Amino acid sequence: MPQRYSLTAIILHWAIAALLAFQIAVGWALEDLGARGFSLYQLHKSVGMTILALTLARIAIRYWKPRPAKLEGGWQGALASGVHVGLYAFMLGAPLTGWALVSTARVKVPTLLFGMLPLPHLPLPAGSHAVAENGHGLLAWIGIALVLLHVAGALRHHVMMRDGLIWRMVPGRSTALLLALPALILVGFVAGRAILPAPQAAPVPAPVAEDVDTEPDTSNVAMAQAVNAAAAPPATAAANAIEAATEQPVGPPPAWTVQPGGRIGFSVGNDGDTISGSFARWTARIVMDPDHPESADIQVSIDMASASVGDAYKDGMLPGDEFFATAAHPTATFVAKGAEATGPNRYRASGTLTLKGVSKPQAIRFALSGKDATRKVSGSATIARSAFGVGNGDSSTGLTPQVAVTFDFAARRKD
Repeated sequence: MPQRYSLTAIILHWAIAALLAFQIAVGWALEDLGARGFSLYQLHKSVGMTILALTLARIAIRYWKPRPAKLEGGWQGALASGVHVGLYAFMLGAPLTGWALVSTARVKVPTLLFGMLPLPHLPLPAGSHAVAENGHGLLAWIGIALVLLHVAGALRHHVMMRDGLIWRMVPGRSTALLLALPALILVGFVAGRAILPAPQAAPVPAPVAEDVDTEPDTSNVAMAQAVNAAAAPPATAAANAIEAATEQPVGPPPAWTVQPGGRIGFSVGNDGDTISGSFARWTARIVMDPDHPESADIQVSIDMASASVGDAYKDGMLPGDEFFATAAHPTATFVAKGAEATGPNRYRASGTLTLKGVSKPQAIRFALSGKDATRKVSGSATIARSAFGVGNGDSSTGLTPQVAVTFDFAARRKD
Protein backbone atom coordinates (compact mmCIF):
# COMPACT_ATOMS: atom_id res chain seq x y z
CA MET A 1 0.00 0.00 0.00
CA PRO A 2 1.50 3.37 -0.98
CA GLN A 3 2.31 5.86 1.74
CA ARG A 4 1.02 8.85 -0.21
CA TYR A 5 -2.21 9.79 -1.96
CA SER A 6 -2.13 10.03 -5.76
CA LEU A 7 -1.04 13.34 -7.27
CA THR A 8 -4.57 13.89 -8.64
CA ALA A 9 -6.09 13.37 -5.19
CA ILE A 10 -3.55 15.76 -3.65
CA ILE A 11 -4.29 18.49 -6.21
CA LEU A 12 -8.05 18.11 -5.73
CA HIS A 13 -7.68 18.17 -1.92
CA TRP A 14 -5.86 21.50 -1.80
CA ALA A 15 -7.86 23.08 -4.63
CA ILE A 16 -11.16 22.31 -2.88
CA ALA A 17 -9.76 23.57 0.44
CA ALA A 18 -8.74 26.92 -1.10
CA LEU A 19 -12.10 27.32 -2.87
CA LEU A 20 -14.01 26.54 0.34
CA ALA A 21 -12.06 29.25 2.15
CA PHE A 22 -12.92 31.67 -0.66
CA GLN A 23 -16.61 30.72 -0.46
CA ILE A 24 -16.76 31.24 3.28
CA ALA A 25 -15.12 34.66 2.99
CA VAL A 26 -17.57 35.80 0.31
CA GLY A 27 -20.64 34.07 1.70
CA TRP A 28 -20.39 35.80 5.07
CA ALA A 29 -20.72 39.20 3.37
CA LEU A 30 -23.33 38.54 0.69
CA GLU A 31 -26.34 38.97 2.95
CA ASP A 32 -25.36 42.53 3.89
CA LEU A 33 -24.39 43.74 0.42
CA GLY A 34 -27.86 43.91 -1.11
CA ALA A 35 -27.83 44.92 -4.78
CA ARG A 36 -24.09 45.69 -4.59
CA GLY A 37 -23.42 41.98 -4.14
CA PHE A 38 -25.14 40.91 -7.36
CA SER A 39 -21.97 40.03 -9.31
CA LEU A 40 -20.42 38.40 -6.22
CA TYR A 41 -23.58 36.34 -5.78
CA GLN A 42 -23.14 35.01 -9.32
CA LEU A 43 -19.48 34.24 -8.66
CA HIS A 44 -20.41 32.51 -5.39
CA LYS A 45 -22.78 30.23 -7.31
CA SER A 46 -20.17 29.50 -9.97
CA VAL A 47 -17.49 28.61 -7.43
CA GLY A 48 -20.01 26.48 -5.52
CA MET A 49 -20.79 24.41 -8.61
CA THR A 50 -17.04 24.07 -9.22
CA ILE A 51 -16.59 22.68 -5.71
CA LEU A 52 -19.43 20.22 -6.35
CA ALA A 53 -17.77 18.99 -9.56
CA LEU A 54 -14.33 18.70 -7.95
CA THR A 55 -15.77 16.83 -4.97
CA LEU A 56 -17.43 14.29 -7.25
CA ALA A 57 -14.10 13.87 -9.00
CA ARG A 58 -12.38 13.49 -5.63
CA ILE A 59 -14.80 10.74 -4.62
CA ALA A 60 -14.22 8.92 -7.90
CA ILE A 61 -10.44 9.14 -7.44
CA ARG A 62 -10.78 7.92 -3.85
CA TYR A 63 -12.22 4.61 -5.04
CA TRP A 64 -10.24 4.38 -8.26
CA LYS A 65 -6.75 5.00 -6.90
CA PRO A 66 -5.37 3.05 -3.88
CA ARG A 67 -5.26 5.03 -0.63
CA PRO A 68 -2.82 4.87 2.29
CA ALA A 69 -3.98 2.69 5.16
CA LYS A 70 -5.27 4.20 8.41
CA LEU A 71 -2.54 4.86 10.97
CA GLU A 72 -4.78 4.96 14.03
CA GLY A 73 -7.63 2.86 15.39
CA GLY A 74 -9.91 3.12 18.39
CA TRP A 75 -12.09 6.14 19.06
CA GLN A 76 -9.46 8.47 17.57
CA GLY A 77 -9.57 6.60 14.27
CA ALA A 78 -13.37 6.52 14.35
CA LEU A 79 -13.45 10.28 14.97
CA ALA A 80 -11.09 10.88 12.07
CA SER A 81 -13.24 8.75 9.75
CA GLY A 82 -16.37 10.58 10.94
CA VAL A 83 -14.80 13.94 10.21
CA HIS A 84 -13.83 12.78 6.70
CA VAL A 85 -17.37 11.56 6.01
CA GLY A 86 -18.76 14.84 7.36
CA LEU A 87 -16.43 16.87 5.15
CA TYR A 88 -17.60 15.03 2.04
CA ALA A 89 -21.22 15.57 3.09
CA PHE A 90 -20.46 19.27 3.55
CA MET A 91 -18.70 19.60 0.19
CA LEU A 92 -21.66 17.97 -1.55
CA GLY A 93 -24.46 19.38 0.57
CA ALA A 94 -23.45 23.04 0.59
CA PRO A 95 -23.48 23.45 -3.23
CA LEU A 96 -26.63 21.36 -3.58
CA THR A 97 -28.58 23.34 -0.97
CA GLY A 98 -27.33 26.55 -2.59
CA TRP A 99 -28.58 25.31 -5.95
CA ALA A 100 -31.93 24.42 -4.37
CA LEU A 101 -32.07 27.85 -2.69
CA VAL A 102 -31.63 29.63 -6.04
CA SER A 103 -34.10 27.31 -7.78
CA THR A 104 -36.90 27.94 -5.27
CA ALA A 105 -36.38 31.68 -4.71
CA ARG A 106 -39.31 33.98 -5.40
CA VAL A 107 -37.14 36.04 -7.74
CA LYS A 108 -35.80 33.70 -10.39
CA VAL A 109 -32.24 34.80 -11.03
CA PRO A 110 -30.64 32.93 -13.95
CA THR A 111 -27.21 31.45 -13.36
CA LEU A 112 -24.44 31.49 -15.95
CA LEU A 113 -21.43 29.68 -14.54
CA PHE A 114 -18.56 32.15 -14.86
CA GLY A 115 -20.73 34.08 -17.33
CA MET A 116 -20.72 31.29 -19.92
CA LEU A 117 -22.52 28.05 -19.01
CA PRO A 118 -26.22 28.26 -18.06
CA LEU A 119 -27.23 26.32 -14.96
CA PRO A 120 -30.88 25.17 -15.00
CA HIS A 121 -33.03 25.50 -11.92
CA LEU A 122 -33.87 22.32 -10.03
CA PRO A 123 -37.54 21.21 -10.31
CA LEU A 124 -38.31 21.79 -6.63
CA PRO A 125 -41.48 23.23 -5.03
CA ALA A 126 -41.33 26.84 -3.89
CA GLY A 127 -42.29 25.73 -0.39
CA SER A 128 -38.90 24.09 0.07
CA HIS A 129 -37.07 27.42 -0.17
CA ALA A 130 -36.89 27.96 3.59
CA VAL A 131 -35.52 24.46 4.14
CA ALA A 132 -32.85 25.00 1.48
CA GLU A 133 -31.93 28.42 2.86
CA ASN A 134 -31.66 27.26 6.47
CA GLY A 135 -29.83 24.10 5.46
CA HIS A 136 -27.31 26.07 3.39
CA GLY A 137 -26.49 28.36 6.30
CA LEU A 138 -26.33 25.51 8.82
CA LEU A 139 -24.03 23.46 6.59
CA ALA A 140 -21.64 26.39 6.34
CA TRP A 141 -21.15 26.47 10.10
CA ILE A 142 -20.93 22.69 10.34
CA GLY A 143 -18.36 22.71 7.55
CA ILE A 144 -16.23 25.30 9.36
CA ALA A 145 -16.29 23.16 12.51
CA LEU A 146 -15.32 20.03 10.55
CA VAL A 147 -12.46 21.84 8.81
CA LEU A 148 -11.10 23.00 12.16
CA LEU A 149 -11.29 19.44 13.52
CA HIS A 150 -9.55 18.15 10.39
CA VAL A 151 -6.74 20.71 10.73
CA ALA A 152 -6.39 19.98 14.46
CA GLY A 153 -6.10 16.26 13.75
CA ALA A 154 -3.42 16.82 11.11
CA LEU A 155 -1.40 19.06 13.45
CA ARG A 156 -1.73 16.49 16.24
CA HIS A 157 -0.25 13.77 14.05
CA HIS A 158 2.52 15.99 12.67
CA VAL A 159 3.59 17.88 15.81
CA MET A 160 2.68 15.59 18.71
CA MET A 161 2.76 12.08 17.28
CA ARG A 162 5.35 12.79 14.57
CA ASP A 163 4.09 9.88 12.48
CA GLY A 164 4.46 11.65 9.12
CA LEU A 165 0.74 11.40 8.29
CA ILE A 166 0.61 14.89 6.82
CA TRP A 167 3.24 13.98 4.20
CA ARG A 168 0.68 11.70 2.56
CA MET A 169 -1.06 14.83 1.21
CA VAL A 170 2.13 16.57 0.03
CA PRO A 171 3.75 15.64 -3.33
CA GLY A 172 7.29 14.79 -2.32
CA ARG A 173 8.78 15.27 1.11
CA SER A 174 9.26 19.00 0.52
CA THR A 175 9.16 21.40 3.45
CA ALA A 176 8.46 24.26 1.04
CA LEU A 177 5.35 22.51 -0.27
CA LEU A 178 4.35 21.60 3.27
CA LEU A 179 4.17 25.32 4.02
CA ALA A 180 2.91 26.51 0.64
CA LEU A 181 -0.05 24.15 0.19
CA PRO A 182 -1.80 24.96 3.50
CA ALA A 183 -1.10 28.62 2.78
CA LEU A 184 -3.44 28.27 -0.23
CA ILE A 185 -6.32 28.13 2.24
CA LEU A 186 -5.34 31.49 3.68
CA VAL A 187 -4.86 32.87 0.16
CA GLY A 188 -8.38 31.76 -0.78
CA PHE A 189 -9.89 33.43 2.28
CA VAL A 190 -7.95 36.67 1.76
CA ALA A 191 -8.90 36.74 -1.93
CA GLY A 192 -12.57 36.37 -1.00
CA ARG A 193 -12.39 39.29 1.42
CA ALA A 194 -10.35 41.40 -0.98
CA ILE A 195 -12.97 41.40 -3.75
CA LEU A 196 -15.77 42.56 -1.46
CA PRO A 197 -17.03 46.10 -2.15
CA ALA A 198 -15.84 48.81 0.19
CA PRO A 199 -18.31 49.79 2.93
CA GLN A 200 -20.83 52.25 1.59
CA ALA A 201 -21.04 55.70 3.09
CA ALA A 202 -24.39 56.88 4.36
CA PRO A 203 -26.40 58.38 1.48
CA VAL A 204 -26.61 62.16 1.36
CA PRO A 205 -30.14 63.43 0.73
CA ALA A 206 -30.45 64.85 -2.75
CA PRO A 207 -31.31 68.56 -2.99
CA VAL A 208 -34.88 69.30 -3.92
CA ALA A 209 -35.34 71.08 -7.22
CA GLU A 210 -36.92 74.50 -6.95
CA ASP A 211 -39.34 74.08 -9.85
CA VAL A 212 -41.09 70.72 -9.83
CA ASP A 213 -44.12 69.32 -11.63
CA THR A 214 -46.59 67.90 -9.14
CA GLU A 215 -49.47 65.51 -9.65
CA PRO A 216 -52.66 64.91 -7.62
CA ASP A 217 -51.27 61.56 -6.34
CA THR A 218 -48.57 62.34 -3.80
CA SER A 219 -46.87 58.97 -4.35
CA ASN A 220 -45.91 60.03 -7.86
CA VAL A 221 -42.54 61.84 -7.89
CA ALA A 222 -42.71 64.99 -10.00
CA MET A 223 -40.33 65.82 -12.81
CA ALA A 224 -37.63 68.36 -12.08
CA GLN A 225 -37.34 71.35 -14.40
CA ALA A 226 -33.71 70.41 -15.05
CA VAL A 227 -34.81 67.43 -17.15
CA ASN A 228 -35.59 68.70 -20.65
CA ALA A 229 -37.25 71.83 -19.26
CA ALA A 230 -37.26 75.42 -20.33
CA ALA A 231 -38.54 78.58 -18.75
CA ALA A 232 -42.29 78.94 -19.22
CA PRO A 233 -43.70 82.14 -20.73
CA PRO A 234 -45.45 84.55 -18.40
CA ALA A 235 -48.98 83.60 -17.51
CA THR A 236 -50.46 86.64 -19.26
CA ALA A 237 -48.63 85.89 -22.49
CA ALA A 238 -49.80 82.27 -22.40
CA ALA A 239 -53.38 83.39 -21.79
CA ASN A 240 -53.21 85.85 -24.70
CA ALA A 241 -51.82 83.15 -26.99
CA ILE A 242 -54.63 80.74 -26.12
CA GLU A 243 -57.23 83.44 -26.55
CA ALA A 244 -55.84 84.39 -29.95
CA ALA A 245 -55.81 80.76 -31.04
CA THR A 246 -59.47 80.24 -30.11
CA GLU A 247 -60.53 83.19 -32.23
CA GLN A 248 -59.48 81.40 -35.42
CA PRO A 249 -61.08 78.16 -36.65
CA VAL A 250 -58.78 75.20 -36.17
CA GLY A 251 -59.05 72.00 -38.23
CA PRO A 252 -58.69 68.49 -36.82
CA PRO A 253 -55.20 67.81 -35.43
CA PRO A 254 -52.93 65.67 -37.62
CA ALA A 255 -51.97 62.11 -36.76
CA TRP A 256 -48.33 61.08 -36.76
CA THR A 257 -46.64 57.77 -37.56
CA VAL A 258 -43.60 56.82 -35.50
CA GLN A 259 -40.68 55.93 -37.75
CA PRO A 260 -38.39 52.91 -37.19
CA GLY A 261 -35.22 53.45 -35.17
CA GLY A 262 -36.70 55.15 -32.12
CA ARG A 263 -35.73 54.35 -28.56
CA ILE A 264 -37.29 54.32 -25.11
CA GLY A 265 -34.61 54.00 -22.45
CA PHE A 266 -34.49 53.93 -18.66
CA SER A 267 -31.87 54.29 -15.96
CA VAL A 268 -31.79 53.91 -12.18
CA GLY A 269 -29.14 54.48 -9.56
CA ASN A 270 -27.70 51.37 -7.91
CA ASP A 271 -25.50 52.00 -4.85
CA GLY A 272 -23.49 54.74 -6.53
CA ASP A 273 -23.57 53.13 -9.99
CA THR A 274 -26.19 53.44 -12.72
CA ILE A 275 -28.10 50.64 -14.41
CA SER A 276 -29.27 51.67 -17.89
CA GLY A 277 -31.43 49.79 -20.37
CA SER A 278 -34.11 50.09 -23.01
CA PHE A 279 -37.27 48.49 -24.38
CA ALA A 280 -36.93 46.77 -27.73
CA ARG A 281 -40.66 46.67 -28.55
CA TRP A 282 -43.13 49.51 -28.16
CA THR A 283 -45.78 51.36 -30.17
CA ALA A 284 -47.16 54.89 -30.05
CA ARG A 285 -50.27 56.55 -31.42
CA ILE A 286 -49.92 60.31 -31.58
CA VAL A 287 -52.43 62.94 -32.65
CA MET A 288 -51.32 66.54 -32.14
CA ASP A 289 -51.14 69.93 -33.73
CA PRO A 290 -47.86 71.47 -32.48
CA ASP A 291 -49.41 74.94 -32.71
CA HIS A 292 -52.36 73.80 -30.60
CA PRO A 293 -50.93 71.34 -28.05
CA GLU A 294 -54.25 71.11 -26.21
CA SER A 295 -55.37 68.96 -29.15
CA ALA A 296 -52.87 66.21 -28.26
CA ASP A 297 -54.02 62.62 -27.89
CA ILE A 298 -51.05 60.39 -26.96
CA GLN A 299 -51.07 56.64 -26.35
CA VAL A 300 -47.88 54.64 -25.82
CA SER A 301 -47.76 50.88 -25.26
CA ILE A 302 -44.55 49.12 -24.13
CA ASP A 303 -43.84 45.39 -24.20
CA MET A 304 -42.25 44.97 -20.77
CA ALA A 305 -40.75 41.58 -21.64
CA SER A 306 -38.53 43.39 -24.16
CA ALA A 307 -36.64 45.27 -21.40
CA SER A 308 -32.89 44.73 -21.35
CA VAL A 309 -29.94 46.25 -19.49
CA GLY A 310 -27.35 44.36 -21.50
CA ASP A 311 -26.58 41.82 -18.78
CA ALA A 312 -27.94 38.28 -18.98
CA TYR A 313 -28.21 37.93 -15.18
CA LYS A 314 -30.15 41.15 -14.65
CA ASP A 315 -32.25 40.68 -17.81
CA GLY A 316 -33.41 37.36 -16.39
CA MET A 317 -34.64 39.11 -13.24
CA LEU A 318 -36.65 41.87 -14.95
CA PRO A 319 -39.67 39.73 -15.99
CA GLY A 320 -40.06 38.36 -12.44
CA ASP A 321 -42.53 39.49 -9.80
CA GLU A 322 -39.95 41.69 -8.05
CA PHE A 323 -39.71 43.96 -11.08
CA PHE A 324 -42.12 43.91 -14.07
CA ALA A 325 -44.16 40.72 -13.47
CA THR A 326 -44.58 40.32 -17.22
CA ALA A 327 -46.54 37.07 -16.96
CA ALA A 328 -49.46 38.89 -15.32
CA HIS A 329 -48.80 42.38 -16.74
CA PRO A 330 -47.07 42.10 -20.13
CA THR A 331 -47.75 45.70 -21.19
CA ALA A 332 -47.30 49.17 -19.73
CA THR A 333 -49.29 52.08 -21.18
CA PHE A 334 -49.19 55.85 -21.00
CA VAL A 335 -52.25 57.84 -22.08
CA ALA A 336 -52.52 61.63 -22.17
CA LYS A 337 -55.28 63.89 -23.46
CA GLY A 338 -53.95 67.33 -24.19
CA ALA A 339 -50.59 69.01 -23.59
CA GLU A 340 -49.32 72.46 -22.75
CA ALA A 341 -46.50 74.54 -24.18
CA THR A 342 -43.63 75.25 -21.80
CA GLY A 343 -41.43 77.09 -24.28
CA PRO A 344 -40.65 77.27 -27.99
CA ASN A 345 -41.27 73.74 -29.37
CA ARG A 346 -41.33 72.36 -25.81
CA TYR A 347 -44.32 70.72 -24.17
CA ARG A 348 -45.59 69.01 -21.08
CA ALA A 349 -48.28 66.31 -21.14
CA SER A 350 -50.05 65.06 -18.02
CA GLY A 351 -51.66 61.65 -18.30
CA THR A 352 -51.92 58.23 -16.70
CA LEU A 353 -49.26 55.55 -16.56
CA THR A 354 -50.41 51.96 -16.06
CA LEU A 355 -47.56 49.69 -15.02
CA LYS A 356 -47.66 46.29 -13.32
CA GLY A 357 -51.43 46.62 -12.97
CA VAL A 358 -51.24 49.98 -11.16
CA SER A 359 -52.45 53.27 -12.68
CA LYS A 360 -51.04 56.57 -11.46
CA PRO A 361 -50.89 60.15 -12.77
CA GLN A 362 -47.68 60.77 -14.69
CA ALA A 363 -46.19 63.75 -16.52
CA ILE A 364 -43.77 63.75 -19.44
CA ARG A 365 -41.84 66.56 -21.09
CA PHE A 366 -40.88 66.55 -24.72
CA ALA A 367 -39.46 68.77 -27.43
CA LEU A 368 -40.07 68.87 -31.17
CA SER A 369 -37.57 69.75 -33.86
CA GLY A 370 -37.84 69.85 -37.62
CA LYS A 371 -40.73 71.15 -39.67
CA ASP A 372 -43.43 70.24 -42.16
CA ALA A 373 -44.24 66.53 -42.39
CA THR A 374 -41.37 65.11 -40.30
CA ARG A 375 -40.59 65.96 -36.69
CA LYS A 376 -38.01 64.65 -34.25
CA VAL A 377 -39.34 64.00 -30.76
CA SER A 378 -37.18 63.78 -27.65
CA GLY A 379 -38.28 63.83 -24.04
CA SER A 380 -38.11 62.42 -20.55
CA ALA A 381 -40.00 61.51 -17.42
CA THR A 382 -39.21 60.56 -13.85
CA ILE A 383 -41.15 57.62 -12.40
CA ALA A 384 -41.45 56.65 -8.74
CA ARG A 385 -40.91 52.90 -9.01
CA SER A 386 -42.30 52.05 -5.55
CA ALA A 387 -45.70 53.51 -6.50
CA PHE A 388 -45.97 50.74 -9.09
CA GLY A 389 -44.38 47.97 -7.01
CA VAL A 390 -41.29 47.79 -9.22
CA GLY A 391 -38.24 46.63 -7.28
CA ASN A 392 -40.04 45.35 -4.21
CA GLY A 393 -37.61 42.65 -3.05
CA ASP A 394 -34.31 42.12 -1.29
CA SER A 395 -32.21 42.49 -4.44
CA SER A 396 -33.60 46.02 -4.99
CA THR A 397 -32.51 47.59 -1.70
CA GLY A 398 -29.70 49.56 -3.35
CA LEU A 399 -31.84 51.05 -6.14
CA THR A 400 -32.80 54.73 -6.04
CA PRO A 401 -36.53 55.50 -5.68
CA GLN A 402 -36.76 57.27 -9.04
CA VAL A 403 -36.31 55.79 -12.51
CA ALA A 404 -35.40 58.19 -15.32
CA VAL A 405 -37.11 57.43 -18.64
CA THR A 406 -36.01 59.00 -21.92
CA PHE A 407 -37.41 58.68 -25.42
CA ASP A 408 -36.17 59.74 -28.82
CA PHE A 409 -37.81 59.02 -32.16
CA ALA A 410 -38.91 60.54 -35.46
CA ALA A 411 -42.56 60.89 -36.49
CA ARG A 412 -44.08 61.57 -39.89
CA ARG A 413 -47.40 63.32 -40.40
CA LYS A 414 -50.10 61.24 -42.04
CA ASP A 415 -51.53 62.85 -45.16
